[in-house]
Amino acid sequence: MKDEKAGRSPHSVIVASLWMTGTLFSFAAMAVAGRELSADLTTFQILFYRSLVGLVIIGLIAVKTGAGRIKTEIPWLHLTRNIAHFGGQFGWFYGIAYIPLAEVFAIEFTLPVWTAILALVLLGERLTGPRITAVGLGIAGMLIILRPGLGVMSIASLAVLFGAVCYALSHTLTKKITRFDSPVSILFYMTLIQLPIGFVLSLKGFHLPGPAMVPWVIIVGVTALSGHYCMARALKIAPATVVVPMDFLRLPLIAFVGFLVYKEALDQFVIIGAVVMFAGNLINVRAEQKNQM
Repeated sequence: MKDEKAGRSPHSVIVASLWMTGTLFSFAAMAVAGRELSADLTTFQILFYRSLVGLVIIGLIAVKTGAGRIKTEIPWLHLTRNIAHFGGQFGWFYGIAYIPLAEVFAIEFTLPVWTAILALVLLGERLTGPRITAVGLGIAGMLIILRPGLGVMSIASLAVLFGAVCYALSHTLTKKITRFDSPVSILFYMTLIQLPIGFVLSLKGFHLPGPAMVPWVIIVGVTALSGHYCMARALKIAPATVVVPMDFLRLPLIAFVGFLVYKEALDQFVIIGAVVMFAGNLINVRAEQKNQM
């Protein structure tokens, strides 16, 4: 009970908020960098350079902390997880290039829906009432955003939806991997495995980024790691009921960035759908938090 109270203290909430600020700005910067790179590089090339930068960073961290932290006895699980994660990244960066940034982030918020379903199938986790509510509201929110049959849905939006499903599979497998390997190990094999995949798929028309694109390549590689690291630190300090609502602030932030940088108008259906998904997610998170008390 002492830990629970500490997790809810004003100080911990402030510190978690600061870490989540890092998460929000990391993902926003990565989205802008991905949009800028899409003018010169294919999606596969962006993923290759992202993994290259990430591998250099994680490699340096591994050298500093000790190579023993990256050892693994479950290489095939890492391989499966990273094939799924690569698919998630492809869908996300492909969508970034063709549809409004706010729509990409809103569709991405269907991730908890697919995670709950895959956790039921792969991990044997049961679907409680709050989880079923979250799944139902998540699907409803997705339908509001995509509006199938009304000519709104596009290949890019479907690619982002595909990416969200892939990310859910990746997250589900990550739960298994964390039982055996450290976070440094997970990030190391993520970049190591995805680097050759991205390289092979980007061979057609492969070229080095121009001088003006190099800073954007670095930003994509750095923010991909910093975003997840900051969120992990926030979740370690404060309860999920505090962190998850902060994560949904990504939508208004990226909507503002999209309007400011690319003059993108905000679709009211994107906002309504995101609010519906947020409500379902918050109900589930609060229920999970009560069960842990």
